[in-house]
Amino acid sequence: MATVGRELGDFVKEALARRTPRAEIERVLLEAGWPPEPVRAALAAYADLEFPIPVPRPRPSLSAREAFLYLLLFSALGMSAYRLGALLFGIIDSVIPDPVAADWVVASAADRIRWSIATLLVAFPVYLLVARRIARETKKEPGKRASRVRRWLTYLTLFIAAVTVIGDLVVLIYGFLSGDLTVRVSLKILTVGVIAGTIFLYYLHSAARDEREA
Repeated sequence: MATVGRELGDFVKEALARRTPRAEIERVLLEAGWPPEPVRAALAAYADLEFPIPVPRPRPSLSAREAFLYLLLFSALGMSAYRLGALLFGIIDSVIPDPVAADWVVASAADRIRWSIATLLVAFPVYLLVARRIARETKKEPGKRASRVRRWLTYLTLFIAAVTVIGDLVVLIYGFLSGDLTVRVSLKILTVGVIAGTIFLYYLHSAARDEREA
């Protein structure tokens, strides 16, 4: 596999050295059966500059500090999203209690609300601070948008959010068809859908922007 990638990179480098237009190189490789993504990646490895030989772009490297920042960012995001949902669930349970629930379940809503507020007061500011720091660094060095850990965690977040939204819609439709869709249940389903959907749309836009600017 590494040999194949090296052959593609050598071909692109040689073609660029002979002043072959990039569009022509891409067309020929696609006609030869190469998938579009590795072809574009091979072309993107060289800067579009007027110079006698192809000028390579700097390759993004993964540092322990970068991995730490992104892991902290997405961990804080996950904690914030989970606890925001728990907070809203607790409020819903307090305002519209389940008549068949045990007394201790109803009483625990206040405790869940306190824990959720405490977690949000810590996790969400951490998320905002780390996101701001990363945004400043990627503005100075746009090549960091191609970071592997950033891309993997972004698409993992998109996957989790998408699965959550799909499951949420399934529960909503099932409750509607079975006639068990109460106001209390509907509000909880809406809560999960809004939180997961917002995260999905935000990071979908972020991933598309990274692909354009990387």
